[in-house]
Amino acid sequence: MATSMVCLVALCLVSPLLLAGAVVGNPGYGGLFPQFYDHSCPKAKEIVHSMVAQAVARETRMAASLVRLHFHDCFVKGCDASVLLDNSTNIVSEKGSNPNRNSIRGFEVVDEIKVALETACPGTVSCADILALAARDSTILVGGPYWEVPLGRRDSLGASIQGSNNDIPAPNNTLPTIITKFKRLGLADSTLDVSFAAQLRQGCPRSGGDNNLFPLDAVSSTKFDNFYFKNILAGRGLLSSDEVLLTKSAETAALVKAYANDVHLFFQHFAQSMVNMGNISPLTGSKGEIRKNCRRLNNFH
Repeated sequence: MATSMVCLVALCLVSPLLLAGAVVGNPGYGGLFPQFYDHSCPKAKEIVHSMVAQAVARETRMAASLVRLHFHDCFVKGCDASVLLDNSTNIVSEKGSNPNRNSIRGFEVVDEIKVALETACPGTVSCADILALAARDSTILVGGPYWEVPLGRRDSLGASIQGSNNDIPAPNNTLPTIITKFKRLGLADSTLDVSFAAQLRQGCPRSGGDNNLFPLDAVSSTKFDNFYFKNILAGRGLLSSDEVLLTKSAETAALVKAYANDVHLFFQHFAQSMVNMGNISPLTGSKGEIRKNCRRLNNFH
């Protein structure tokens, strides 16, 4: 799946995550399990899948956006739906951070899913679990792998714009910085083609052009596949964080080549990495709350 990018806006890819997650597995799920809603809201997964399918049918790019939304949530305070909170008296929204501002999207889709779930099972399914399920279903809908999503997360009572600014891997980060950011969360681990660079410059002026969109993978921009890695090998990795995976580490370079040559291996490692990421510091038990509206706390004022 290749997402589009806004010119000059930092777009953090999920792909470096799978490289990290593939190195060190995380067998425990922090008290989460796929059957969490089987009795309390038996149609929860069906509802999420149906609503995501409708959104992706309207706009294929939304699949990548929902995966990225889950990614940006989990890297700040854990997978607790803090990224969904709007500004309020006591909250400075993560939506205004450098990685998210004028870039992150999909909030309306989450709102639609939440309304449907609140109608079916009031106060039961967390916004954090909606993000995890939506990321999985989005991947499947554009040809990617299936994985069981451990569930039972609760929603945060706050946000962290500082964490959003500092903890999310950026497209211009060095490889050591990227690896460090993954390791902090318990996850392991320009040679741009000249003609390709010239083509991109035509659409990215020195000033302005912030609304210009380009596919990170022009070959298969609406499909989840391994062309991201093939592009890196061909010198068509768009961001510096792409190229360092090939040029700055023998270990990550070997993974780039392996995933470019074996799409099934890529799918297997991506699925496990998404499970690992979804297990970052979940709120369970009596911690946090189950928000009725994903954009604000239940005691909103």
